[in-house]
Amino acid sequence: MSVYVGIDVHRKRSQIALIGQDGEVEVNRNVPNGVETVLGVIGDLPIGTPVAFEAAYGWGWLVELLEDYGYEPHLVHPLQCKAIASARLKNDKVDAATLGQLLRADLLPEAWIAPLDVRQQRALLRHRFQLVRLRALLRNRIHAVLADLGHTRPAGGCFTGPGRAWLAELSLPDASRHVVDDLLAVMDALQPPINVLDKELAALARGDPRAAALMELPGVGTLTTLAIVAETGDIDRFPSARKLASWAGLTPTVHNSDRTVRHGHISKQGSPWLRWIMCEAAQTAKRHPAFAPGYQEMARRRGKKIATTAVARKLLARAYHVLRELRDQRPAAPRGPSTRRPTRAVTHSGRARNIA
Repeated sequence: MSVYVGIDVHRKRSQIALIGQDGEVEVNRNVPNGVETVLGVIGDLPIGTPVAFEAAYGWGWLVELLEDYGYEPHLVHPLQCKAIASARLKNDKVDAATLGQLLRADLLPEAWIAPLDVRQQRALLRHRFQLVRLRALLRNRIHAVLADLGHTRPAGGCFTGPGRAWLAELSLPDASRHVVDDLLAVMDALQPPINVLDKELAALARGDPRAAALMELPGVGTLTTLAIVAETGDIDRFPSARKLASWAGLTPTVHNSDRTVRHGHISKQGSPWLRWIMCEAAQTAKRHPAFAPGYQEMARRRGKKIATTAVARKLLARAYHVLRELRDQRPAAPRGPSTRRPTRAVTHSGRARNIA
């Protein structure tokens, strides 16, 4: 008899519900997160049992566990899972059971589970972006201290060679000098890991044929290219450029009632990192001859921010077509012996067995 599993994942504990083929809840148990505790509930289920869970905080370990032990993971889009969001009774038991019931009825709004190498590349890029954002935050704090004391920044900025010398010679109160020196020290400590990441990411770009093709686009550099590749993952999961732009949150919301259609601001749903990096690239691309006329016309009618977002959307559409063309030109991989690692099944006793 088929069994369907729904897991309501939390940071420290998870609620696991086992739903039978007839829809009855066979087990609904709360356990601490971990391999042994989760397998203590689902370890005796047959290989290939489907398991549904929401894309909540820290779900990567659960995907690896399920794949290693031969289960079929289904990642659920949390905003589209209206059966949970609109439930009158809201608790972990109900959520886990509802996920199992939706899985049984084939009504899950599923999200794509990125392979491990894609998730690792995303983590590397996002780490670099966060370090640079932290550095910018520290710079802004120094600017705030100087502005509070009425000092005007030098023409070249405070953080060039002459700017740092100007900061060192500037007469500041003791507390302000202490703050500025500490902020500069933290900024200097951030620079070495940023440099190391830049070298690693540049090496990744050199080894990826998609990077060379994408960098032909206006405003697209190494980091933008890698972000597009890592965030989109498998380009085949997007049937059109508009679908990709919608997933990145760069398409306007639509409110339709009878014959009245109103277009609002962009949805800002989907990948915030892809949306942000495309808007950054659009700041340069909007001056390119391919985008400048359209940008200037829209900026006159709608404003510069909306026009820049429109350029970001068009730029992402071009990146989509570049990736699709590369996919179409790629020769089919020859069929060879399977390299899939053996799947392990575990009983309640915790002993693993290999299955060819």
